[in-house]
Formats: sequence, structure tokens, C-alpha cells
Amino acid sequence: MSRIDESKEFIPVRIAVLTVSDTRGLAEDRSGDTLVQRLTDAGHILADRQIIRDERAEIADQLRGWIANPEVDVVISTGGTGLTGRDVTVEAHRDVYEKEIDAFGTVFTMVSFQKIGTSAVQSRATGGVAGGTYMFALPGSTGACKDAWDEILRWQLDYRHRPCNFVEIFPRLDEHKRRK
Repeated sequence: MSRIDESKEFIPVRIAVLTVSDTRGLAEDRSGDTLVQRLTDAGHILADRQIIRDERAEIADQLRGWIANPEVDVVISTGGTGLTGRDVTVEAHRDVYEKEIDAFGTVFTMVSFQKIGTSAVQSRATGGVAGGTYMFALPGSTGACKDAWDEILRWQLDYRHRPCNFVEIFPRLDEHKRRK
């Protein structure tokens, strides 16, 4: 279903990666490493990378900081999307979203179901947009990060992808704020 229009030029996107974990440091952050490797291999730019504890306010503050930064187009977080008491990444993302991309979670669940069966119901992956910045919250497993990138984000963050993609509508994400 994913088609690349080779007549169009690739446009690199500036992506920040956020790992949400109470226990991982940079040396143990395999999921963050997976995302960084995949996005740079695809030709995109790593704008920033951080690791933050599972604290709703801290996560939301980091997201807001990146939204305010004109050098960040997209934020991908990994971790904290499960069902336990410490999993607050989804709530932090939703605190910040102007609009939720409802189908992102649905499509992620469809992709996950093909890989892990009914265990996919335990994921609360989400996507949204605020301040002209796309944000996606992925589970903390490397497999989930690979699946989300390889099956969804790789295509939607490629300007050449048809019939449509996230990159081509960047200029219109904040059109409601412009003076008429």
C-alpha cells in the first residue's frame, strides 16, 4: 500500500526522540537507539534526544519545549504507554495535543496484532499534533518501535509517499492561527 513517488524530492524532517523510563540511561536505551538508527538511515535529522522519568508533568514540559523549538518538526517518544500505574506518557501527550491523530493508535494496533496477537490490546500508542509539531507515543519495546517506524512513520514522514503523508501538510497545521 505504500508508494513512493520517485519524481518528488525527499525532504528530511527534524525529529526529537524521547525515552520515558525510571530505570534506563543512554547506555541501556535500545528502543531510543532503534528509533535514532531508523530515522537517520531514512535520511531524517535527529534534532534532539532525551531520557525522562515517568512523570507526567516532566514529559509534558519536554514536549512543550520541543513544540516551541523551530528546529523540531516531530517528536517520537518510547515508553510509558502501558497499563501500569507509572505509565503516564499517553496522558502527558494528551495534555499537550491540540488535535489527536486517532487513527495512529488504531493502525499501530493493527500492525501489532499481526506480530503479537491479542497482546496488542495492552498498548496505548497515540499520536497528535500541537503548535505545528507532530508527536507520537510508542511502547518501550524495541519491537514496537521497529513496527511503528517500519510500518507507519517511515511512510508518513516521507514527502514522496502517496496518496498522502504528514510532511505535505506541515504548512497547514497552524493555518487557523494566521490572520485572515
